[in-house]
Amino acid sequence: MTDPDAEPESSAPGELSARARAVLALERRSWAGPGAKERAIREELGISPVRYFQLLNALIEDERALREDPVTVNRLRRLKEERRGRR
Repeated sequence: MTDPDAEPESSAPGELSARARAVLALERRSWAGPGAKERAIREELGISPVRYFQLLNALIEDERALREDPVTVNRLRRLKEERRGRR
């Protein structure tokens, strides 16, 4: 990933950035009602929901993310494949 906005300030080569870990942490949570997740994205990460989902989609293809949080990444990969299958 060469996009500096997608992978800012990695702590060490081969590790996920703090932002990438924060995106995964946010995605692990459950949400009480409509708009709660979008509000958390703006408040906690300081980015728009559109940008969040762009980062998330790139992140689920990253093997470092799979090593960091295999349960979340595999769940997101399954959901993505299910959506593709319905098209």
